[in-house]
Amino acid sequence: MRAVLLTLACATALTAGCSRESAPAPAAPAAHPAAAAAKPSRSHDESSYAEPDKVVIKDLALDLAVDFDQKILSGTATYALEWKDKAAKQLLLDTRDLAVEKVEGQAASGAWAPLKFELASADKVFGSKLSIEAPEQNKLVRITYKTSPNASGLQWLDPAMTEGKQLPFMFSQSQAIHARSWVPLQDTPSVRFTYSAHVTSRPDVMVLMSADNDPAAPRDGDYSFKMPQPIPSYLLAIAAGDLNFKSIGDRSGVWAEPAMVDRAAKEFEDTEKMIDVAEALYGPYRWGRYDMLVLPPSFPFGGMENPRLTFATPTVITGDKSLVSLIAHELAHSWSGNLVTNASWKDIWLNEGFTTYVQDRITESLYGKEMAEMERQIDQTELLAEVKDMAPADQALALPPLNNRDPDESLSQVAYVKGAWFLKFLEERFGRETFDPFLRSWFDDHAFQSATTDQFVAYMKKNLLPKAPNAVTEAELDAWLNEPGIPKFAMKAQSRGFSNTDTARIAWLGSGQLPNAQVTNEWVTQQWVNFIGGMGEKLSVEQLAQLDKAYHFTGTPNGEIAMRWYPLTVRSGYLEARPEIAKFIERVGRRKLIMPIYAELVKTPDGLAFAEESFARAKPGYHPITTASVEALLARAKAGQTP
Repeated sequence: MRAVLLTLACATALTAGCSRESAPAPAAPAAHPAAAAAKPSRSHDESSYAEPDKVVIKDLALDLAVDFDQKILSGTATYALEWKDKAAKQLLLDTRDLAVEKVEGQAASGAWAPLKFELASADKVFGSKLSIEAPEQNKLVRITYKTSPNASGLQWLDPAMTEGKQLPFMFSQSQAIHARSWVPLQDTPSVRFTYSAHVTSRPDVMVLMSADNDPAAPRDGDYSFKMPQPIPSYLLAIAAGDLNFKSIGDRSGVWAEPAMVDRAAKEFEDTEKMIDVAEALYGPYRWGRYDMLVLPPSFPFGGMENPRLTFATPTVITGDKSLVSLIAHELAHSWSGNLVTNASWKDIWLNEGFTTYVQDRITESLYGKEMAEMERQIDQTELLAEVKDMAPADQALALPPLNNRDPDESLSQVAYVKGAWFLKFLEERFGRETFDPFLRSWFDDHAFQSATTDQFVAYMKKNLLPKAPNAVTEAELDAWLNEPGIPKFAMKAQSRGFSNTDTARIAWLGSGQLPNAQVTNEWVTQQWVNFIGGMGEKLSVEQLAQLDKAYHFTGTPNGEIAMRWYPLTVRSGYLEARPEIAKFIERVGRRKLIMPIYAELVKTPDGLAFAEESFARAKPGYHPITTASVEALLARAKAGQTP
């Protein structure tokens, strides 16, 4: 999801190349990426203009300057190309809101010469196709460009919006198709490339990338990076700000603003243990270091698995490690997603479903089976509620072609939770002694590759199903992969730890008597989530006031509790929570936590007005992705459409 961005100026055409002094060519009409393939297969990416069957980027070299005053990145991107089709004469790249100044190709002699190029008018979802004429099939092509201050994949924060209030902050979010807003690319997960970067900035900020960050690197305004493993474009990442490093293991550590770094390091101190668990199950960690960057609370997601440098929200730092499964999830991507990537966004379950399953195994190993079961039950319960309002096609793991759809909007809990539920089903049917080696072999045999659902099914039929031919039927596989909803034969998670919270809630709803504090003092976040989540649609104002007096839900720093408590207060007319709701949605930009609150507010005229006022104050500190989500919700509400 993103804001509708303004179309940039058109490119310039040349008789024998391209130059800024030449007369501008008219913008080519916007074309939908899917039009490139008459019969799209599961390996075809409808969200990209690229033609990787003809030419692919094998290596990217960036030379960029970070300008906090203008809020832009500018410089060059140089591509090492592999031409697969001897007849191909064009390189097609994805861009969004980029100003392309010139394009050059390196001849066999080593000399650089201008190449003719054309930038199409912008499609509101996919941006502008950049067509580069390369009749000599140049092995190296270089583009000089700059980003827009409104780039959908970059957020620029003024000092006042940071923890330390002294220095500005900038960070990227490339998934799903936002990398094209800060680098011209074949912006599809089907293409993987190595990269290097030279980045200059003001000397008082630290620059980091999804690459070989040196924990001992000085702040001097001049930084170099290298990523030797091939990655897809959505894992390209950059950040710059007042960042300090603290080690938490031989190959792991935390980057954060000075006021946050010690708290983050303590919260994430089990990271090295998580790596050991994952390696024992699924093979060696192949990315060198695993560091984490704690971003400002405006970060629109819980985490982003950028290799070597996970981006993480500060909203999971609660002081009791109850939400560190997020780190387990992002680490798990080092095998599922980063190592083996979905070839297109319609197969995103191969990424997120596998990762959620691996996360569960890490959580169980370190924090116990009961903790893992509680998290599974919460996920499954919320998924079953979510699919009730979803189109049937969106409930399948193997999604149909996305065509005009933004891949951000097609991503739901189906990919995460139904995908993990399916793998748990396979584990139960075959046993861990069979399923664990199978999953490890999938990662090993497809390392640093992109894959489709069809490939996984074929691999499973060859390497797993013969181990127990009667364990799973074709009809059961089809129900998981292609049918809507959750199969009736799926076993649901059932946590013993929730029996106390369920009993306490039922007793209170019947008698008004809250459970003994000795009981609730031992509850972890997951139990509070279950306690609140089972309250039903509404409570009386008096009931909410009683809960608030006892447990101080209003004003809680715990985002998982806030995202469930505040919608309940809105539905129930508990206006006493309004001031803290405003503070929460103005401080936090993580979509998972704030969108349920906005969705409840906009259902009444009074709530809609409150939401609009709060959003107006929050917008300067929101990431463009969050801004677009809230704006779309508000627009639908004002048009009379139910959220």
